[in-house]
Amino acid sequence: MLEIPVIKGDSTLDISGKGYTFVSEKCRELNSDIFLTRILFKKTICMRGPEAAGLFYDTQHFERKNVAPNIAKYTLFGHGGIQNLDGNEHKNRKKIFMSIMSRENINRLTETTINKWTTYAEQWEGKDRVVLFKEVQKLIFEAVCDWAGVPVSKEEVNRRAGDMGAMIDGAGVISSRHWKGRIARIRTEKWIGGIIKKIRSGDEKSQDKDQLNAAEHFAWSRNSDGVLIDNHIATVGIMNILRPTVAVARYITFAALALHAYPKNRSKIRDDDEHMTFFVNEVRRYYPFFPFVVARVKQEFEWKGYLFPRGINVLLDLYGTNHHPDVWVDPGKFRPERFLNRNTGPFDYIPQGGGDFHSNHRCAGEELTIELLKASIRFLIESVRYDVPRQNLKIELSRIPAIPKSRFVIENVKRIKTEKFHV
Repeated sequence: MLEIPVIKGDSTLDISGKGYTFVSEKCRELNSDIFLTRILFKKTICMRGPEAAGLFYDTQHFERKNVAPNIAKYTLFGHGGIQNLDGNEHKNRKKIFMSIMSRENINRLTETTINKWTTYAEQWEGKDRVVLFKEVQKLIFEAVCDWAGVPVSKEEVNRRAGDMGAMIDGAGVISSRHWKGRIARIRTEKWIGGIIKKIRSGDEKSQDKDQLNAAEHFAWSRNSDGVLIDNHIATVGIMNILRPTVAVARYITFAALALHAYPKNRSKIRDDDEHMTFFVNEVRRYYPFFPFVVARVKQEFEWKGYLFPRGINVLLDLYGTNHHPDVWVDPGKFRPERFLNRNTGPFDYIPQGGGDFHSNHRCAGEELTIELLKASIRFLIESVRYDVPRQNLKIELSRIPAIPKSRFVIENVKRIKTEKFHV
């Protein structure tokens, strides 16, 4: 039996200091893609790479229930969220999400988002400067609420969108950001819970499942025993549609940064739909989104000569796998062309998780993320002109979740009159 290399002591503070690069740095030091340490005082096996990802998403070996740290439960996932489920319970809940993520629904949300871009761009024309990240969070929030059947007034948008952003921003470290995110989650759960109660108190509902919006899907969903899921679980379900969609604002901001830093891609995207796909893939590979995921070993097993004891936590490095030097040539460079003729597998490119959408813990909204990114990038290229002033665009990988320091400021926004494009 091989000994897993060990990092002595508790690595929690080291993760806080290094963030996205923690696992990869330790792997380089140890010349190993796997090591053992303690995180939050619990023994944890950390690993990276496609083979490790393939193992991690094997549901025979790992479980998620009660594994995610409270810092994530109280902000991102919520108690009872799909991210913390296993087996049939997970499959039944995943069916709800996947039924909502139909091609028709994805197209509808993308069209709604394009309309919001147009509305917001009209407002930006009258402003001296626009903080793109903050504005995109709001426009995506408005779009997904309209699409999901979640009523929100114009007066509420800033506050509600801010709460969604705070939940995302507070999930990385115990700090004032975290406590702000916890308070935001309490407010949001109360708001969404009231909407669920209102839907369920209605006299009528559509008999056609295809006509239900996302809020109605969760309000009328039943568990494996045929019993209507309780109000809290329905609330958490809707929030796990809204909150990850708002998180796409980070990817859109990174995409705007990439268009600025690598301007030759603008003309390539205009002329070649395939390059748009390469560009979106590279944005999601290169820039930091979610750093890692965690699970727990169900029963003791052996893998590649290493023993995985029952009950031990295992952390998979998503960012490190997407930057693994044995998988990606020059992983530290932004090169969309790397995806030309590349046969990308389900475990070597995992910005939003790996494996199968239906049976694994891969993000149900990944296809939606891609379409929202494409539509937003095309809008930035074809429908508006703007200047990018001097600013601090540094991305600190020690900050989880990461974002450019300036949140990407633009000035002198002018709309370009073009024919409306559709998805």
